[in-house]
Amino acid sequence: MTKVIASTVRKGNILEVEGKLYAVLSAESFFPGKGTPTTQIDMRRLSDGVKTTQRYRTTEQVERAYVEDREHSYLYQDGDNYVFMNPESFEQVPVSLDVLGDLAPYLQEGMICSVSVHEGVAVSIELPQRVTLEVVETEPTVKGQTASSSYKPAILSNGVRTGVPGHIVPGTKIVVMTADGSYVERAKD
Repeated sequence: MTKVIASTVRKGNILEVEGKLYAVLSAESFFPGKGTPTTQIDMRRLSDGVKTTQRYRTTEQVERAYVEDREHSYLYQDGDNYVFMNPESFEQVPVSLDVLGDLAPYLQEGMICSVSVHEGVAVSIELPQRVTLEVVETEPTVKGQTASSSYKPAILSNGVRTGVPGHIVPGTKIVVMTADGSYVERAKD
């Protein structure tokens, strides 16, 4: 454990609060004209997934857990666990669906992800920011519809729904953000 001041805490850090580990979802510092500057930290308890928000004075010390971040490649899904492999030691690390959350549909075989491990257990994961997926279903383009003004609903090959520009048709590969599934661009072949 290391003590750090609250204002240095970032998304993805693992904190220990009252003997329990929490993954930081977001951290924001507020500097009012008058009064004490504070840092609000939204976090998820690793043991059961419960989300909580804590406010600290920005200079207050918090316990940051020692976590090892290392690149792993995604192998396969096994029930509610997703198995990753350390490319150096070939050690396999299971990552639970609770840790992956909304990111699970974006996993692709062989994808390199940053896995954070605390005492042998995967506690958080970071996927590449963008992935390429195929559009499997979308509405036909309406004649006269302006090309850039509106997005139409589409379903991607991973089952995620997103909005795409009118010119995108089923079978088109597109690049989306893993954070929210939003359309970035048409994939370059």
